[in-house]
Order: sequence, then C-alpha cells, then structure tokens
Amino acid sequence: MNLRTITATRYITPLREGGSLPAIVEADDDGLYVLKFVGAGQGPRALIAELVAGEIARALGLAVPEIVFAHVDAELARTEPDPEIQDLIRASADLLRGSAGLNLALDYLPGSVTFDPLMLKVAPELASRIAWFDAFVTNLDRTPRNTNMLVWHGKLWLIDHGAALYFQHDWRDYLARAQSPFALIKDHVLLPFASELMQVDSQMAATLTPQRLAGIVELIPDAWLHDEPTFASKAEQRTAYLNYLQQRLATPRAFVMEAVRAHAQHV
Repeated sequence: MNLRTITATRYITPLREGGSLPAIVEADDDGLYVLKFVGAGQGPRALIAELVAGEIARALGLAVPEIVFAHVDAELARTEPDPEIQDLIRASADLLRGSAGLNLALDYLPGSVTFDPLMLKVAPELASRIAWFDAFVTNLDRTPRNTNMLVWHGKLWLIDHGAALYFQHDWRDYLARAQSPFALIKDHVLLPFASELMQVDSQMAATLTPQRLAGIVELIPDAWLHDEPTFASKAEQRTAYLNYLQQRLATPRAFVMEAVRAHAQHV
C-alpha cells in the first residue's frame, strides 16, 4: 500500500479552523490540496491520526478525499503576510528533502458544502457505518457543532480525523484501553439515524483484516514517530498501533455496545 507524494508549489490561503492552521495549496500536479503541517501545534500525532483513521475509513468503503504526503519549501512563506503562518511554513518545510519535513495533504473538494443534518437526510445504513467507524477510531470530532463532513456532488465525505486515536497520547496500558467503550459517541451528529449498528458490525469488523490494518499502519513515516520510552524502536511503536487496532476489534466490541445504547437514548 502506497500514498502519492506531491510538492506544494503555491501557497493560496490559510483555513483558520481549529488550532492547526491548515492551508489550501497548489501542487506540482496542478491539483489543489488542504495541507496539514507537521510543524503545527498538534504535532505529528495529529497527522498520524489523520492518516491512519482516514485510510481505515477508505478501507471500510466510506468517502474520504485522497490523502497524500506533501513536501513544502520554506520559500512559500514569502507570500504569506501573517508572521505566525510564516513560522509554521518554515517549521514544516523540507530539511534537505528529508522525511523530517514531510507533511500531509488531502484533495481539495471545490464547491463542497458543510454537512447540515437538517438539509440532507442520511440513510440509516450509512449513518450506522460512519458512527461505527468513528467509535472504532475514537473520533471525538463529529458533533452537531463541528460535523467534519462535506457534501460534494451529492455524496457525504469525511474529513478532519486529527482528533482520533487519542490513545496515542498516553501509551500506558494502551492494550487494556483498546477494549474500552467510546462514551463520547453519544454526541455524534449521525447517531440519531444510526439504527443499524448491529447489522453493519460484523461486516465492518471483517473488512479490517490484520493484513489491511498492517498496510495502513506501515504508511506512518518514521519521522512522525517520536522517541517513546515505552518502545525500543520506531518499528516497535508502529507495531503497537497495529496491536491496538486489532485488539479493539476483538469481541465483544464494547464500543459497538456503547453506540447501540447511546442510540437507544435518542429514540
């Protein structure tokens, strides 16, 4: 499994959403992308969550904009008047084309609009699949206040998974926590419509085979894996991500039972 790598050639505009200050850039393939900087305050772990969760969603058949790795040159900062953003670009720029300056970008969906549950009805099966996915990756950022979904060409697209996989911020007892429920699913914007969670559960879990999950985890660049005293090497840390995801799929899946219970409270 491989991702394409692009080089940002023109900085267009910042997207002042949240604390990471992503930006729209033009790349050497003439495409437009939403660039997420490795030097942003949330750091590489947010990019790991964006990458791993996004590719898991894609493996599950959910619509996610193409994810690519992105090189950035410090020269792009010259056209940006905001000193804070200038510093962010320079902090995220390539270091002699090394992977330490590797950023993440998602295909820009021109003309897309933010999902509004009052304007677009989502079928129970799709709502259940999205809620199942978000509970699996512990994505706390798909609420009515911030849906992180776009409607493009009549289709629902999932974006912004940097807040998922929050177990990675504390590796103590991470395998024990892998089987914990996800209580914040109660705030999910699609949960009231997710009446088929039990029906989609087996198929969703079966799709995420060990081989498929391993291929996704292998995409994590070494430079994004910080030195962790818990692990003897970056390879061992990468394996820990895989072990967590596999353990989370083990039955009984508490995150599914919690989602079903939370949905019942909306009925």
